[in-house]
Amino acid sequence: MYKFGPIQKKILLTFLGGIALGSSKSSTQYFRTLKAIRNDWKRINQSNFNRSLDSLLKQNLLETKRLKNGSYKLVLTPQGKIQAKKLSLLGSSIKFKKPKRWNKKWLLVIFDIPEKDRAFRDILRRQLKELEFKKLQNSVFISPYPFEKPILELVFLYRAEKYVRAITATSIDNEKSLKKYFFK
Repeated sequence: MYKFGPIQKKILLTFLGGIALGSSKSSTQYFRTLKAIRNDWKRINQSNFNRSLDSLLKQNLLETKRLKNGSYKLVLTPQGKIQAKKLSLLGSSIKFKKPKRWNKKWLLVIFDIPEKDRAFRDILRRQLKELEFKKLQNSVFISPYPFEKPILELVFLYRAEKYVRAITATSIDNEKSLKKYFFK
């Protein structure tokens, strides 16, 4: 993964925010997103911004496109979109509401991620802990909540599909102690 400074992160997330603006379903959501983006930009020094922008262009995460009227616009490259999505997920932990009623199914996440991808392995473990999964073994986590979608999205962004499995189970041998742990 690339190492980004705070301004570079803001630039990438703002471009991703532009995508969010374009896909806003309501005017309230559109203006809330726009206000958050505007407030973030008020504190940025112009020379730091220019250096950060040049760096993102050199890393091929942003590119310039010439428009018909002779002006230019900046757009995220495909690699830039991937990095912006990663930053979006990691910058604000994945948080989902727990369902009010348990569907009586367990979500197991198992993984065997090679040492060369240690950074992703640490990211995945941190996200599982933040989603309140319980660690059963070093590479096995369990939850009574259906959070497979955010986990699989993270796995997809890091192209680690061959190392991670999400399994839905209807029973497990130590279910009594797990229920006690999750539903105190």
